[in-house]
Amino acid sequence: MKNFTVYRVDYVRKSKVPIGQVAERRAKERGGNLFGLLRMARNIFASSPEEAFHIALGSSGARVP
Repeated sequence: MKNFTVYRVDYVRKSKVPIGQVAERRAKERGGNLFGLLRMARNIFASSPEEAFHIALGSSGARVP
């Protein structure tokens, strides 16, 4: 299970503010996992359709080379 941080993006100030997390519970890649998680995050964290465009996902773990 991998956690993804949900961000509210301010395109004018070029900043991201973390607002929550969503967890990917699928065991294997099915092709549309990230799109499904983004759709779920927009449904949960956006209060209006205009605000949904400001929701983005990012990995919460550190990168391992």
